[in-house]
Amino acid sequence: MGEQNVKGAGETAELQAFMRAILDDLGAMEEMLNSGAFETGVRRIGVEQEMFLIDSTGSAAPISMEVLADLDPGTFTTELARFNLEANIRPTRLGGKCLSRLHKELHRSVEIARASAKQHGGDVLLTGILPTLGMSDVRLENMTPLERYHSLNETMLKLSGGTFRTHIKGIDELQATHDNILLEACNTSFQVHFQVSPKEFASLYNAAQAVTAPVLAAAVNSPLLLQNRLWKETRIALFQQSIDARSTAQKGRGDRTRVHFGDHWVEDSVLELFREDLARFRVMLAAEPDEHPIQVLQRGGVPELTALRLHNGTVYRWNRPCYGIYNGKPHLRIENRVLPAGPTVADEVANAAFFFGLMSALTDEYGDIRSAMDFDDAKSNFLSAARHGLMAQFNWVGGQRFNASELILDHLLPLARKGLAKKKIDGEDLDRYLGIIEERVRSGQTGAQWALSSLQEMNGSGTKEERFRAIVSSTLEHQNTGQPVHAWSLASLDKSADWRHSFRLVSQFMTKEVFTVRPHDIVDLAAAMMQWKHIRHVPVEDDEHKLVGLVTHREILQLVATKVWGKSRGPVPISQIMETNLITVDPETPTIDALKIMRDSHVGCLPVVGNGGELLGMVTESDLLHVAADLLEAELSE
Repeated sequence: MGEQNVKGAGETAELQAFMRAILDDLGAMEEMLNSGAFETGVRRIGVEQEMFLIDSTGSAAPISMEVLADLDPGTFTTELARFNLEANIRPTRLGGKCLSRLHKELHRSVEIARASAKQHGGDVLLTGILPTLGMSDVRLENMTPLERYHSLNETMLKLSGGTFRTHIKGIDELQATHDNILLEACNTSFQVHFQVSPKEFASLYNAAQAVTAPVLAAAVNSPLLLQNRLWKETRIALFQQSIDARSTAQKGRGDRTRVHFGDHWVEDSVLELFREDLARFRVMLAAEPDEHPIQVLQRGGVPELTALRLHNGTVYRWNRPCYGIYNGKPHLRIENRVLPAGPTVADEVANAAFFFGLMSALTDEYGDIRSAMDFDDAKSNFLSAARHGLMAQFNWVGGQRFNASELILDHLLPLARKGLAKKKIDGEDLDRYLGIIEERVRSGQTGAQWALSSLQEMNGSGTKEERFRAIVSSTLEHQNTGQPVHAWSLASLDKSADWRHSFRLVSQFMTKEVFTVRPHDIVDLAAAMMQWKHIRHVPVEDDEHKLVGLVTHREILQLVATKVWGKSRGPVPISQIMETNLITVDPETPTIDALKIMRDSHVGCLPVVGNGGELLGMVTESDLLHVAADLLEAELSE
């Protein structure tokens, strides 16, 4: 859980004091490593479960503060947005029936959170990215009202120059500019922790870097963002871009983002990572130091290393080094942050088992991974897994090349089984959870593929909004059965659902694919586009893509009737006939208001524009006719 009693490190004196505290903590850690103060010979595991809060329509529900008031603060805590929660599961030793115990604890925590959410009109959903999220959900009003988050937002916004830009290409393409860091809150993860001793840290951290790609390929569950089909695990790209506060100069130098995989293997010690991150990334948050760590060591105590841990919490390595204290003893952990939440608790525990098994066996199988594999291949494999899931192509040890499914089934699952058996994992647990991975890979139905196949199956049925709500509804229904995702049937439109929620705002059914012209284009082009695309309205944009006019079928007919338009008189520019006194709406305009505007103003379409005047879509009489037909059919069928 993150330290909440913090603030932005803005003032010079405050920043200098906190930087001194971090350096003191690093010095204390070095002394602890040299003196053998860290716990060794113990292999504990732990997890953090992030989750979405949703309402009865499948939309994000910003009720976390109300829900948390009912819950144990020792287990549950806040996340960046008010529609997210996090549960921290008690660490346990790796061995015996630890996997089934982990499953039981996770299920219990989710159900406790669900019971509280239901008291406030909500529910809990485990998914990497909630498919129904819209830009209206990532407004500052939905940021958790704690100083930590607002200070982080203000500092990053200042560094970024006032905007964050997201550009992700998949089946669709998303380009978004945003004025806060809440796009990061579109992600929910299932983070796993693996305790290691100092002497084995470097080799096991490198092993974690190598196995992250195949584990992720089997676990992908986040293909949808803002109604776009993007990467199989879109969280990876979104998290990196949504808090990218680098300046233009830093980008030009190729500086790392705060969310990163790394650029090289670790050579010797955990200190390499902490030192590098302090050197690369400025302090974002500060807190009052409550102790001097060297003095704590001198009197035989264990320092909290608060300053170092706080800074480490603002640098988001996909495999992050962690310092902690358990039962009065300091220890080191590797936190793997790549796994998405969901699709079910059983799937999550299976993903964790696969990771733990590979971590327990990889160095025995391949020795020092640095000698067997180039770091660039590990990094390339990671990005390929995020983009393509089980269809990824990997460069593996010894220069061998595999597709993800082949590598997992033929090589890595047997290796993970060996690793878990070495740790004396209960045989039934071993068979159950690695069996889930095997069945998922053989079927090809990851959570991401299930969602994409479901959308394809529903293509042409209902509106886009309805299809994405059907994904959420079906996900929740399947999660409640506990069946792993490889056994799920595809989602379908729920005809019994309350259709009103899919048509409340114009953004939910407006036409986004619009064909536009420029003022200097000739009328002939607009007329041809109307004929080709069977449309009656063509928006006119300037060179900055701001709406400046509209050409309608009526203007074209009037031009023909007056016989001004003709080859003998030369081309007529669109600027001469376009309508410039436009009535527009924004994406959050209620549908009933749009209907009234069109009726009272006697217009056949309403351009939908953003705050900067950019064209986002169109609502036409045809769109409203389709909506009316769907709603009338639903009403009559009832």
